[in-house]
Amino acid sequence: MQYPPANARTSPALRRCILLLAASILPAAPLRAEDGEDADDAPVVTLEGEYVLGIVGVAQGERTGVRHVDLLTLTGTLDLEAAAGWQGTELVGEVIAGTGREPNMLAGTLQGIDNAEVAKNRVKLYQFYLAKQFADAPIRLAAGFIDLNAEFYSNEAAGLLMAPAFGIGSELAATGPNGPAIFPSTALTLMVHAEPSPTTYTSLALVNAESGVLGDAGGIPAMLREGALVIGEAGLTSFGKLALGAWTYTRRQDDLRLIDASGDPLRQRAAGAYMLLEVPFGINAAAAEPDTPAASLFLRAGISDGNTTPYSGGWQAGVLVNGVFAGRPDSQLSLGVNQAFLTDRFRLNEADAGTPRGRTETGFEITFADRVAPWLTLQFDSQYVSRSEQRPDTRDAVIVALRFILSAGTQR
Repeated sequence: MQYPPANARTSPALRRCILLLAASILPAAPLRAEDGEDADDAPVVTLEGEYVLGIVGVAQGERTGVRHVDLLTLTGTLDLEAAAGWQGTELVGEVIAGTGREPNMLAGTLQGIDNAEVAKNRVKLYQFYLAKQFADAPIRLAAGFIDLNAEFYSNEAAGLLMAPAFGIGSELAATGPNGPAIFPSTALTLMVHAEPSPTTYTSLALVNAESGVLGDAGGIPAMLREGALVIGEAGLTSFGKLALGAWTYTRRQDDLRLIDASGDPLRQRAAGAYMLLEVPFGINAAAAEPDTPAASLFLRAGISDGNTTPYSGGWQAGVLVNGVFAGRPDSQLSLGVNQAFLTDRFRLNEADAGTPRGRTETGFEITFADRVAPWLTLQFDSQYVSRSEQRPDTRDAVIVALRFILSAGTQR
């Protein structure tokens, strides 16, 4: 039994059509200028598109072969301050679509190998939310369908790596009735983000426990039918990033193994915590973005209750190097290792089903990316995953991949 990460897919020709169509039919709205600012400098609508095509080869694993994964993301932001005078307010919408043949079905890992892979190929409204930044206080409110991982349990230095565990820890990704509000399906969310000082922040969110958006098979689930996920994170950014987070569900979840007198699963409190540490070194003077570090080390770790998910915890660590080659300021190299700890309940269930497992699954990854044109980035990736199965015929997974990342944007 596999538990793919809760962190896509149409033909390439259709994706290009969607991008071109959206850019051409979106009407140019009248611009409202601030004092002393040209109207042309105050875009009302920002439209961004990204298309990711990955060719993934599994050289060793449960099976071998080559499969593709691709994802189109189309994001639009409406500045309601420029459009209607609503100070500090914006409306964000994001659509995702794609095709793919699930390469992890060949590799056979529990945590997954490609963060653009999903089991269902659908066009869906991934994010749609209203956000308000207060002018007289460092507070931002947002409400709607929001990607939880954009605000919680994330750090920039881990972002280049393709293994899903580097996006959000599996001990949180595998929770809830059908996964929390992360890729590929979000949920209705109310979130507040505050920055008490220039180097500190805190975020808190109340999230519908059931994820689901327009385009999913079940559509949008009823609000709070299965309770809510409550998550908070606080951090210090004076030297890089140090953050602590905690989460729990308002309704108890099914125990993986224990049952009550009537034969139904016992209901247990699902909860957990995590930490993030990122330390930058030096400055990449050639980078287009100011203050881009020459390299960054990161360490992440999380724990969960161990009763309601396959994972009792896990950790990820690695390094990101920017400007690897002279004259190539956008070249990046990243190395990472991740390890997930499996719960005793999950292992007993798997043994009963004929799949004995060890206590951990461990993955190693090295990846290199470079922007070869203003609109095209190439990424080469290799992974080795020590699988958790304990059978004589089990082979660890060896994966190689090539990604093409096309991006474009426009303002009106």
